[in-house]
Amino acid sequence: MSEVIIDTNVAVVANHQNPEIIDRCVDACIHFLTKARETHVVLIDCGDEIRTEYAKALRVSRPYQLGALFMLHIYQQQYNPKRVRRVDLPKGADGDFVDFPKGPDLAGFDHDDRKFAALAKKTGIAVTTASDSDWADHLAVLNANNIGVSFLCGSDKTKWFRE
Repeated sequence: MSEVIIDTNVAVVANHQNPEIIDRCVDACIHFLTKARETHVVLIDCGDEIRTEYAKALRVSRPYQLGALFMLHIYQQQYNPKRVRRVDLPKGADGDFVDFPKGPDLAGFDHDDRKFAALAKKTGIAVTTASDSDWADHLAVLNANNIGVSFLCGSDKTKWFRE
């Protein structure tokens, strides 16, 4: 089983919470989350910030959409190392993640996404994202800091939305 880091927007798109996203992107997110639940180990942080963000962002109502089912999977399997691996992400005195690169080039990077970037930096596993422009806008700097990003919908943010 391979390990994956999944940005919240993948589950949000798979959950059909953004009607502006093109069908090809939604389908890619659905396929990826299905595979993640069946065959991958999902990485989250020991401080539960990722799990908490999933819970806040995803609409959970019956019948459950795939994003909600993914979140429930994380809750149910969070202490099963064959399905979910919890990684310690310490914070410094400034409150930022120690593993998130310092410097002016990432000063504007979304604070909510820093936990995913720090997790990627610490583990060497790329962050899988769908339609979050912050990852595309900072891709070169993230890659220069050994943070990989995998785009399910492509890295050209102009092609993520319906016309």
